[in-house]
Amino acid sequence: MTAPTVYLDNNATTRPDPRVVSSMLTLLTDEYANPSSAHYFGARVAARVEEARRHVADLLGARDREIVFTSGGTEADNTALRGVLAARPDRRHLIISAVEHHAIFETAEQLEREGVAVTRIAVDRDGQLDLAGLQAALRPDTALVSIMLANNETGIVFLVREVVAMAHARGVLVHSDAVNALGKIPVRVDELGVDLLSISAHKVYGPKGAGALYIREGTPFQKWQIGGAQERNRRGGTLNAPGIVGLGEACRLLHEQEPTVNEQIRTLRDRLEAELTRRFANAVIIGQKTPRLPNTTCVCFDGLVGASLVMLLSDAGICISGGAACAAGAVEPSHVLKAMGVPARLASGQIRISLGRYNTPADVDRLLEALPVAIREAERSPDA
Repeated sequence: MTAPTVYLDNNATTRPDPRVVSSMLTLLTDEYANPSSAHYFGARVAARVEEARRHVADLLGARDREIVFTSGGTEADNTALRGVLAARPDRRHLIISAVEHHAIFETAEQLEREGVAVTRIAVDRDGQLDLAGLQAALRPDTALVSIMLANNETGIVFLVREVVAMAHARGVLVHSDAVNALGKIPVRVDELGVDLLSISAHKVYGPKGAGALYIREGTPFQKWQIGGAQERNRRGGTLNAPGIVGLGEACRLLHEQEPTVNEQIRTLRDRLEAELTRRFANAVIIGQKTPRLPNTTCVCFDGLVGASLVMLLSDAGICISGGAACAAGAVEPSHVLKAMGVPARLASGQIRISLGRYNTPADVDRLLEALPVAIREAERSPDA
Protein backbone atom coordinates (compact mmCIF):
# COMPACT_ATOMS: atom_id res chain seq x y z
CA MET A 1 0.00 0.00 0.00
CA THR A 2 1.31 3.47 -0.89
CA ALA A 3 2.04 5.66 2.12
CA PRO A 4 -0.09 8.80 2.38
CA THR A 5 1.39 12.06 1.12
CA VAL A 6 3.21 14.14 3.71
CA TYR A 7 2.61 17.79 2.88
CA LEU A 8 5.24 20.14 4.32
CA ASP A 9 4.93 23.06 1.89
CA ASN A 10 2.40 25.27 3.67
CA ASN A 11 4.14 28.53 2.75
CA ALA A 12 3.40 27.71 -0.89
CA THR A 13 -0.26 27.00 -0.20
CA THR A 14 -2.42 25.41 2.47
CA ARG A 15 -5.08 22.73 2.42
CA PRO A 16 -8.47 24.49 2.49
CA ASP A 17 -10.28 24.08 5.80
CA PRO A 18 -13.45 21.99 5.31
CA ARG A 19 -15.45 24.77 6.99
CA VAL A 20 -14.14 27.21 4.39
CA VAL A 21 -15.12 24.89 1.55
CA SER A 22 -18.59 24.45 3.06
CA SER A 23 -19.07 28.23 3.30
CA MET A 24 -18.36 28.60 -0.43
CA LEU A 25 -20.57 25.85 -1.81
CA THR A 26 -23.86 27.75 -1.98
CA LEU A 27 -22.11 30.56 -3.89
CA LEU A 28 -21.13 27.98 -6.53
CA THR A 29 -24.61 26.45 -6.79
CA ASP A 30 -27.67 28.32 -5.52
CA GLU A 31 -26.43 31.87 -4.77
CA TYR A 32 -24.73 32.49 -8.09
CA ALA A 33 -25.93 36.02 -8.83
CA ASN A 34 -23.57 38.89 -9.57
CA PRO A 35 -23.18 40.82 -6.29
CA SER A 36 -23.24 44.10 -8.25
CA SER A 37 -26.72 43.39 -9.64
CA ALA A 38 -29.56 45.60 -8.37
CA HIS A 39 -32.14 42.82 -7.90
CA TYR A 40 -32.78 40.95 -4.65
CA PHE A 41 -30.81 37.90 -5.83
CA GLY A 42 -27.67 39.98 -6.36
CA ALA A 43 -28.27 41.74 -3.03
CA ARG A 44 -28.23 38.39 -1.24
CA VAL A 45 -24.80 37.60 -2.64
CA ALA A 46 -23.62 41.15 -1.93
CA ALA A 47 -24.60 40.65 1.72
CA ARG A 48 -22.40 37.53 1.88
CA VAL A 49 -19.51 39.53 0.40
CA GLU A 50 -19.96 42.29 2.99
CA GLU A 51 -20.07 39.72 5.78
CA ALA A 52 -16.74 38.37 4.51
CA ARG A 53 -15.35 41.91 4.42
CA ARG A 54 -16.25 42.30 8.11
CA HIS A 55 -14.42 39.07 8.96
CA VAL A 56 -11.27 40.22 7.15
CA ALA A 57 -11.43 43.64 8.79
CA ASP A 58 -11.98 42.15 12.24
CA LEU A 59 -8.92 39.93 11.89
CA LEU A 60 -6.72 42.84 10.81
CA GLY A 61 -8.19 45.36 13.24
CA ALA A 62 -9.36 47.50 10.30
CA ARG A 63 -12.59 49.18 9.20
CA ASP A 64 -14.75 47.32 6.70
CA ARG A 65 -14.44 50.16 4.17
CA GLU A 66 -10.62 49.87 4.26
CA ILE A 67 -10.68 46.35 2.74
CA VAL A 68 -10.45 45.96 -1.05
CA PHE A 69 -10.87 42.44 -2.42
CA THR A 70 -8.40 41.25 -5.06
CA SER A 71 -7.55 38.03 -6.90
CA GLY A 72 -4.75 37.29 -4.42
CA GLY A 73 -1.52 38.58 -2.91
CA THR A 74 0.18 39.30 -6.22
CA GLU A 75 -2.59 41.59 -7.40
CA ALA A 76 -2.75 43.24 -3.98
CA ASP A 77 1.00 43.94 -4.10
CA ASN A 78 0.87 45.29 -7.66
CA THR A 79 -2.12 47.44 -6.78
CA ALA A 80 -0.48 48.89 -3.67
CA LEU A 81 2.64 50.02 -5.50
CA ARG A 82 0.96 51.30 -8.63
CA GLY A 83 -2.01 52.82 -6.82
CA VAL A 84 0.12 54.96 -4.51
CA LEU A 85 2.60 56.04 -7.19
CA ALA A 86 -0.22 57.06 -9.53
CA ALA A 87 -1.83 59.10 -6.75
CA ARG A 88 1.44 60.90 -5.94
CA PRO A 89 2.82 61.90 -9.35
CA ASP A 90 5.21 64.40 -7.76
CA ARG A 91 6.94 61.53 -5.94
CA ARG A 92 8.70 59.07 -8.24
CA HIS A 93 10.84 57.13 -5.78
CA LEU A 94 10.06 53.68 -4.35
CA ILE A 95 11.93 51.80 -1.61
CA ILE A 96 11.76 48.02 -1.19
CA SER A 97 13.93 45.43 0.54
CA ALA A 98 16.39 43.24 -1.35
CA VAL A 99 14.48 40.12 -0.25
CA GLU A 100 10.90 40.90 -1.27
CA HIS A 101 8.60 38.35 -2.89
CA HIS A 102 8.68 38.40 -6.69
CA ALA A 103 5.27 40.09 -6.69
CA ILE A 104 6.98 43.18 -5.27
CA PHE A 105 10.45 42.65 -6.71
CA GLU A 106 9.34 42.28 -10.33
CA THR A 107 6.75 45.04 -10.09
CA ALA A 108 9.51 47.35 -8.86
CA GLU A 109 11.68 46.33 -11.80
CA GLN A 110 8.86 47.16 -14.22
CA LEU A 111 8.22 50.49 -12.51
CA GLU A 112 11.92 51.22 -12.87
CA ARG A 113 11.61 50.67 -16.62
CA GLU A 114 8.73 53.15 -16.55
CA GLY A 115 10.89 55.85 -14.98
CA VAL A 116 10.37 55.32 -11.24
CA ALA A 117 13.56 55.40 -9.15
CA VAL A 118 13.84 52.27 -6.99
CA THR A 119 16.12 51.74 -3.98
CA ARG A 120 16.60 48.21 -2.64
CA ILE A 121 17.58 48.08 1.03
CA ALA A 122 20.10 45.43 2.02
CA VAL A 123 19.72 42.86 4.77
CA ASP A 124 22.43 41.61 7.11
CA ARG A 125 23.71 38.03 7.41
CA ASP A 126 20.89 37.25 9.84
CA GLY A 127 18.37 38.43 7.25
CA GLN A 128 17.31 41.59 9.09
CA LEU A 129 16.75 44.87 7.29
CA ASP A 130 19.45 47.54 7.35
CA LEU A 131 17.42 50.25 9.11
CA ALA A 132 20.25 52.78 8.86
CA GLY A 133 20.32 52.17 5.12
CA LEU A 134 16.57 52.73 4.97
CA GLN A 135 16.87 55.99 6.88
CA ALA A 136 19.55 57.20 4.48
CA ALA A 137 17.49 56.17 1.42
CA LEU A 138 14.41 58.25 2.28
CA ARG A 139 14.12 61.28 -0.01
CA PRO A 140 11.73 64.21 -0.49
CA ASP A 141 10.37 62.46 -3.60
CA THR A 142 9.89 59.04 -1.95
CA ALA A 143 6.27 57.98 -2.40
CA LEU A 144 6.25 54.57 -0.75
CA VAL A 145 8.29 52.07 1.24
CA SER A 146 7.22 48.44 0.69
CA ILE A 147 8.67 45.99 3.21
CA MET A 148 7.31 42.47 3.74
CA LEU A 149 6.23 41.51 7.25
CA ALA A 150 7.80 38.06 7.05
CA ASN A 151 9.95 36.46 4.38
CA ASN A 152 8.33 33.58 2.52
CA GLU A 153 11.59 31.59 2.16
CA THR A 154 13.30 32.05 5.52
CA GLY A 155 10.38 33.00 7.75
CA ILE A 156 12.38 35.97 9.09
CA VAL A 157 10.10 38.65 10.56
CA PHE A 158 10.91 42.29 9.80
CA LEU A 159 10.67 45.23 12.19
CA VAL A 160 7.87 46.89 10.24
CA ARG A 161 6.85 49.22 13.08
CA GLU A 162 10.33 50.74 13.07
CA VAL A 163 10.13 51.10 9.29
CA VAL A 164 6.79 52.91 9.62
CA ALA A 165 8.14 55.32 12.24
CA MET A 166 11.06 56.28 9.98
CA ALA A 167 8.95 56.64 6.86
CA HIS A 168 6.06 58.55 8.43
CA ALA A 169 8.49 61.03 9.98
CA ARG A 170 9.40 61.97 6.39
CA GLY A 171 5.84 61.95 5.04
CA VAL A 172 6.33 58.61 3.24
CA LEU A 173 3.65 55.92 3.06
CA VAL A 174 4.33 52.27 3.97
CA HIS A 175 2.98 49.07 2.42
CA SER A 176 3.64 45.61 3.83
CA ASP A 177 3.24 42.27 2.08
CA ALA A 178 1.81 40.18 4.94
CA VAL A 179 0.83 37.22 2.76
CA ASN A 180 3.10 34.72 4.51
CA ALA A 181 2.77 36.29 7.96
CA LEU A 182 -1.00 36.17 8.32
CA GLY A 183 -2.17 33.27 10.43
CA LYS A 184 1.30 32.62 11.84
CA ILE A 185 1.88 35.79 13.84
CA PRO A 186 -0.56 38.55 14.87
CA VAL A 187 -1.20 41.00 12.01
CA ARG A 188 -2.97 44.12 13.25
CA VAL A 189 -2.77 47.18 11.05
CA ASP A 190 -2.91 49.75 13.84
CA GLU A 191 -0.17 48.02 15.81
CA LEU A 192 2.01 47.94 12.70
CA GLY A 193 1.00 51.44 11.65
CA VAL A 194 1.07 50.58 7.93
CA ASP A 195 -0.91 52.46 5.30
CA LEU A 196 -1.44 49.45 3.02
CA LEU A 197 -1.16 45.70 3.60
CA SER A 198 -1.62 42.64 1.36
CA ILE A 199 -3.06 39.23 2.26
CA SER A 200 -4.05 36.08 0.36
CA ALA A 201 -6.66 33.43 1.13
CA HIS A 202 -4.79 30.33 0.04
CA LYS A 203 -2.02 30.88 2.59
CA VAL A 204 -4.51 30.70 5.48
CA TYR A 205 -6.52 27.55 4.63
CA GLY A 206 -8.75 29.38 2.15
CA PRO A 207 -9.21 29.15 -1.63
CA LYS A 208 -6.79 30.20 -4.34
CA GLY A 209 -7.73 33.24 -6.40
CA ALA A 210 -8.88 35.50 -3.55
CA GLY A 211 -7.03 38.09 -1.52
CA ALA A 212 -7.34 41.57 -0.12
CA LEU A 213 -5.54 44.88 0.10
CA TYR A 214 -5.98 46.97 3.22
CA ILE A 215 -5.88 50.70 2.41
CA ARG A 216 -5.95 52.96 5.45
CA GLU A 217 -8.66 55.58 5.15
CA GLY A 218 -7.24 58.82 3.73
CA THR A 219 -4.29 57.14 1.98
CA PRO A 220 -3.61 58.66 -1.46
CA PHE A 221 -4.59 55.93 -3.92
CA GLN A 222 -5.61 55.72 -7.56
CA LYS A 223 -7.42 52.71 -8.99
CA TRP A 224 -5.15 50.55 -11.11
CA GLN A 225 -7.52 47.86 -12.42
CA ILE A 226 -10.23 49.63 -14.40
CA GLY A 227 -13.44 48.41 -16.01
CA GLY A 228 -16.05 49.03 -13.32
CA ALA A 229 -16.85 50.87 -10.11
CA GLN A 230 -16.71 47.85 -7.83
CA GLU A 231 -15.03 48.00 -4.40
CA ARG A 232 -15.95 51.66 -3.85
CA ASN A 233 -14.43 52.44 -7.23
CA ARG A 234 -11.03 51.12 -6.15
CA ARG A 235 -10.86 47.89 -8.16
CA GLY A 236 -12.88 47.23 -11.30
CA GLY A 237 -14.19 43.78 -12.17
CA THR A 238 -16.90 41.32 -11.16
CA LEU A 239 -16.24 40.10 -7.65
CA ASN A 240 -15.21 36.48 -7.08
CA ALA A 241 -17.97 35.98 -4.53
CA PRO A 242 -17.20 32.31 -3.68
CA GLY A 243 -13.50 33.07 -3.18
CA ILE A 244 -14.23 36.19 -1.14
CA VAL A 245 -16.63 34.30 1.12
CA GLY A 246 -13.97 31.60 1.53
CA LEU A 247 -11.40 34.24 2.48
CA GLY A 248 -13.83 35.72 4.97
CA GLU A 249 -14.50 32.36 6.59
CA ALA A 250 -10.78 31.59 6.76
CA CYS A 251 -10.23 34.93 8.51
CA ARG A 252 -13.13 34.30 10.89
CA LEU A 253 -11.64 30.95 11.87
CA LEU A 254 -8.20 32.50 12.37
CA HIS A 255 -9.71 35.18 14.58
CA GLU A 256 -11.32 32.51 16.74
CA GLN A 257 -8.51 29.97 16.82
CA GLU A 258 -6.81 29.08 20.06
CA PRO A 259 -3.49 30.94 20.53
CA THR A 260 -1.88 27.59 21.31
CA VAL A 261 -2.12 26.41 17.68
CA ASN A 262 0.98 28.22 16.43
CA GLU A 263 2.89 27.33 19.59
CA GLN A 264 2.22 23.67 18.83
CA ILE A 265 3.54 24.22 15.31
CA ARG A 266 6.60 26.04 16.71
CA THR A 267 7.33 23.11 19.03
CA LEU A 268 7.17 20.73 16.07
CA ARG A 269 9.40 23.03 13.99
CA ASP A 270 11.98 23.32 16.79
CA ARG A 271 12.10 19.53 17.15
CA LEU A 272 12.60 19.18 13.40
CA GLU A 273 15.47 21.68 13.36
CA ALA A 274 17.17 20.09 16.34
CA GLU A 275 17.10 16.72 14.59
CA LEU A 276 18.32 18.15 11.28
CA THR A 277 21.41 19.70 12.85
CA ARG A 278 22.03 16.64 15.03
CA ARG A 279 21.79 14.11 12.21
CA PHE A 280 23.36 16.01 9.30
CA ALA A 281 26.73 17.70 9.75
CA ASN A 282 26.31 19.72 6.55
CA ALA A 283 22.89 21.15 7.50
CA VAL A 284 22.71 24.89 8.23
CA ILE A 285 19.47 26.48 9.45
CA ILE A 286 19.03 29.96 7.98
CA GLY A 287 17.86 32.82 10.22
CA GLN A 288 18.03 31.07 13.59
CA LYS A 289 19.42 34.16 15.34
CA THR A 290 16.51 36.45 14.47
CA PRO A 291 12.71 36.34 14.99
CA ARG A 292 11.04 33.96 12.54
CA LEU A 293 7.63 32.60 11.73
CA PRO A 294 6.86 29.60 13.96
CA ASN A 295 6.27 27.23 11.06
CA THR A 296 9.19 27.83 8.68
CA THR A 297 12.52 26.05 8.37
CA CYS A 298 14.93 27.15 5.67
CA VAL A 299 17.82 24.71 5.72
CA CYS A 300 20.82 24.48 3.39
CA PHE A 301 22.81 21.30 2.87
CA ASP A 302 26.35 22.27 2.02
CA GLY A 303 27.55 20.80 -1.27
CA LEU A 304 24.15 19.48 -2.39
CA VAL A 305 21.54 20.74 -4.84
CA GLY A 306 18.26 21.57 -3.11
CA ALA A 307 16.21 20.95 -6.26
CA SER A 308 17.46 17.35 -6.31
CA LEU A 309 16.40 16.84 -2.71
CA VAL A 310 12.96 18.25 -3.46
CA MET A 311 12.42 15.77 -6.32
CA LEU A 312 13.85 12.79 -4.43
CA LEU A 313 11.61 13.50 -1.44
CA SER A 314 8.67 13.99 -3.80
CA ASP A 315 9.31 10.48 -5.14
CA ALA A 316 9.07 9.31 -1.52
CA GLY A 317 5.69 11.02 -1.08
CA ILE A 318 6.97 14.04 0.84
CA CYS A 319 6.23 17.57 -0.42
CA ILE A 320 8.64 20.38 0.43
CA SER A 321 10.00 23.36 -1.51
CA GLY A 322 13.39 24.37 -2.83
CA GLY A 323 12.86 27.92 -1.57
CA ALA A 324 10.13 30.14 -2.94
CA ALA A 325 7.52 28.12 -4.81
CA CYS A 326 7.14 30.94 -7.35
CA ALA A 327 10.82 30.48 -8.25
CA ALA A 328 10.56 26.74 -8.89
CA GLY A 329 12.84 25.61 -11.68
CA ALA A 330 15.32 28.42 -11.18
CA VAL A 331 18.96 27.34 -11.48
CA GLU A 332 20.40 30.37 -9.67
CA PRO A 333 20.43 30.37 -5.85
CA SER A 334 17.61 32.29 -4.22
CA HIS A 335 17.85 36.10 -4.37
CA VAL A 336 16.97 36.06 -0.67
CA LEU A 337 19.98 33.97 0.32
CA LYS A 338 22.20 35.97 -2.04
CA ALA A 339 21.14 39.16 -0.31
CA MET A 340 21.98 37.58 3.06
CA GLY A 341 25.48 36.78 1.86
CA VAL A 342 25.04 33.01 2.02
CA PRO A 343 27.85 31.41 -0.05
CA ALA A 344 26.64 30.02 -3.39
CA ARG A 345 27.77 26.46 -2.58
CA LEU A 346 25.66 26.49 0.57
CA ALA A 347 22.72 28.41 -0.93
CA SER A 348 22.41 25.91 -3.77
CA GLY A 349 21.49 23.26 -1.19
CA GLN A 350 18.46 25.21 0.08
CA ILE A 351 15.17 23.56 0.91
CA ARG A 352 12.18 25.01 2.73
CA ILE A 353 10.00 23.01 5.09
CA SER A 354 6.86 24.85 6.15
CA LEU A 355 4.46 23.31 8.65
CA GLY A 356 0.74 23.88 9.02
CA ARG A 357 -2.18 23.15 11.30
CA TYR A 358 -2.70 19.67 9.84
CA ASN A 359 0.88 18.44 10.33
CA THR A 360 1.72 15.91 13.02
CA PRO A 361 4.88 14.58 14.68
CA ALA A 362 4.50 11.53 12.42
CA ASP A 363 4.95 13.78 9.37
CA VAL A 364 8.24 15.07 10.73
CA ASP A 365 9.33 11.51 11.47
CA ARG A 366 8.60 10.50 7.86
CA LEU A 367 10.73 13.37 6.59
CA LEU A 368 13.62 12.53 8.92
CA GLU A 369 13.47 8.89 7.83
CA ALA A 370 13.45 9.77 4.13
CA LEU A 371 16.10 12.48 4.18
CA PRO A 372 19.19 10.26 4.61
CA VAL A 373 18.20 8.20 1.57
CA ALA A 374 17.51 11.33 -0.47
CA ILE A 375 20.82 12.88 0.57
CA ARG A 376 22.77 9.77 -0.42
CA GLU A 377 21.07 9.84 -3.82
CA ALA A 378 21.70 13.56 -4.20
CA GLU A 379 25.39 13.09 -3.36
CA ARG A 380 25.65 10.66 -6.28
CA SER A 381 24.03 13.18 -8.62
CA PRO A 382 26.38 14.78 -11.18
CA ASP A 383 25.10 18.19 -10.03
CA ALA A 384 26.24 17.67 -6.44
